[in-house]
Amino acid sequence: MEIVRVGTAAPPMALKDQDGDLVNLTALQGKRVLLSFHPLAWTEVCRLQMQALEARATDFTRLGTVPLGISVDPVPCKKAWAEAIGIERTRLLSDFWPHGRAAAALGIFREKQGFSERAAVILDEKGIVRFAKVYPLKELPDLEEQMKTLREL
Repeated sequence: MEIVRVGTAAPPMALKDQDGDLVNLTALQGKRVLLSFHPLAWTEVCRLQMQALEARATDFTRLGTVPLGISVDPVPCKKAWAEAIGIERTRLLSDFWPHGRAAAALGIFREKQGFSERAAVILDEKGIVRFAKVYPLKELPDLEEQMKTLREL
């Protein structure tokens, strides 16, 4: 499977966040969206990745961007994890059921392992993919690279 191509429309996606609230990509049109995929909650690099998003919440707001952390963990797990690592402003979405459907639609689901790649996908205000990159599983994604892309949109 190949990662979603830049210039294509993002597939429809509606996932629940850590509070059980539904987040629908269609409803976010008019804003930029950063889909920040992480393999699993409760792991060190994933924690750092989500805390980096949280630390830049004001910058995302200034850039008209909604950052979303996404993994295959179920909603109750996302809730407990968000509380444990101090996530208050960043929505953490559950791609639990159907298992990995959102990640698979973007070409970043690892079928054998049952989780997504560590990846970032940036959508413009019309829901068009403007950036898509897979990062090594054991490395923190380059958030500055993503912020630069957002500033240039």
